[in-house]
Amino acid sequence: MIPVSEPYLGKEELENVVQCVKTGWISSQGAFVRQFEDEFASYVGVRYGVATSSGTTALHLALVALGIKGGDEVIVPTLTFVATANVVAYTGATPVFIDSNPQYWCIEPERIEKAITPKTKVIIPVHLYGHPADMEAIMGIALKYGLHIIEDAAEAHGAKYKGRMIGSLSTISCFSFYANKIITTGEGGMCLTNNKSLAEKMRLLRDHGMNPTRRYWHNCIGFNYRMTNLQAAVGVAQLHKIDGIIKIRSEIAKRYNAKLDNLGITLPPKEDWAEPINWIYTILSSNKEGIIDALTKNGVDTRPMFYPIHILPPYQSDNKYPVAEGLSSKGFSLPSSPSLTNKDIDYICGVIGENSLSTS
Repeated sequence: MIPVSEPYLGKEELENVVQCVKTGWISSQGAFVRQFEDEFASYVGVRYGVATSSGTTALHLALVALGIKGGDEVIVPTLTFVATANVVAYTGATPVFIDSNPQYWCIEPERIEKAITPKTKVIIPVHLYGHPADMEAIMGIALKYGLHIIEDAAEAHGAKYKGRMIGSLSTISCFSFYANKIITTGEGGMCLTNNKSLAEKMRLLRDHGMNPTRRYWHNCIGFNYRMTNLQAAVGVAQLHKIDGIIKIRSEIAKRYNAKLDNLGITLPPKEDWAEPINWIYTILSSNKEGIIDALTKNGVDTRPMFYPIHILPPYQSDNKYPVAEGLSSKGFSLPSSPSLTNKDIDYICGVIGENSLSTS
């Protein structure tokens, strides 16, 4: 089976992990954690990094640091991984769902403003499948109404919006380093911000609310959201090769695009103002189920596009979000790992070509 995604690991990661084991620094108290925070923040062009145990905990930490609580509303796209809504629910606030833009699949800015109420506190745009949301429009709305923006950049390490790095365009941005992401720590995440007081608050909250200068004195109710030194050791090595990983993934996307063009397939979006990264190569087809079935039978793994959150049992709503529903019904992802060969891609596209029975 050709997997949809697998980590791209080498001797550098192993050497760093061995160093942790030999020195005994394997928990969250270790030099690699701060090194990873500092280097990743520098890579994105932001002053402070706060490493966490996952992308989900990063999002939750960001909301808590901003004081989001019961009675508040947080705007999120309905077409995203469920964690984006779950973290809002963790705080007691209400996620307010917004439909997608049909061209680039991210949250539709024109619909955001219509959903704002006196209870709205935060907008969480998601850079879906590595394509940036329209941040200029979203930033304008946030400024007009005095709202915070939390970028969910879990899928967009290294992507750019009008020449600016994704993750540098908000109050706080949140990344995931799960095993299928552009760079990985196995599990893990990070919050980035230019606000020193927010960074300090997030550091406090991720470590049980323990006073950094008075051990076992807890200023507030916090969480155990720390990243281990072992994870950060892998992250440092991964970050040092991120540009190469992105380049390989870009070449994979180009080959897919060339092979799948004119097969009745809608290719991944690419707006003029965006420099997306090929996190996981995602396409649309009216014959989605037939193609997935054929690929599975021929040893190729796939994954469906996310279900819109508003149709999931915890958030089920009678409201209609036709763009997101339409995208989800046709969307699925193909293998996108850096280890994928041209032969693999040609094989995958050959199977798709034989089974593209209807137009997208």
